[in-house]
Amino acid sequence: MILNEAIDEIVDNIKGVSSEIDSERIEEMLDMLINANNVFIIGLGRSGLVARAFAMRLMHLGISVYVVGETITPAIYADDCLLAISGSGETSFIISTATISKKRGAKIIAVTSYEDSTLGGLSDLIMPIKGRTKIDTEKDYIKRQINGRHQPLSPLGTLFEVSTFIFLEGVIAELMHKMGKTEEDLKARHTVLE
Repeated sequence: MILNEAIDEIVDNIKGVSSEIDSERIEEMLDMLINANNVFIIGLGRSGLVARAFAMRLMHLGISVYVVGETITPAIYADDCLLAISGSGETSFIISTATISKKRGAKIIAVTSYEDSTLGGLSDLIMPIKGRTKIDTEKDYIKRQINGRHQPLSPLGTLFEVSTFIFLEGVIAELMHKMGKTEEDLKARHTVLE
């Protein structure tokens, strides 16, 4: 079934992301998140949903976190950190937000498929997450077939979005370990207004 092939494709992408993780970058990312006065998270569309899920877990860990665009989000300062999620690294609103953050002296973490993107160029740290590559958008059917490349079964940015979600859940596990937090600590901060 196509469903099984699509799931396998997504799982294979996640495994690829996991196998390519740079432990030095992870340590730098953890330190940036822990040491920031406030962490600001941004993503749009489905990447925005991933960003909000990550923000929730950071809040559960006791990290001061805000989602860019919410009415309660304060100003960003030099002792803060912006984590920006953009598969292409070229999303205009995210570039604008990163530019403002950089001018104000905040540290920027880019989560993107393209290290050489505009977002990558603005960032202090890039966490590369494999999604669709430029060759996957090749329009010439014959050229794709000759190169052994076929269109992904997962539509649009699914590979990036799902892989980013899983990656950031792994980051939460690392933060829990580094901060000495348990699941009980997270549960204590979980909303009770449901």
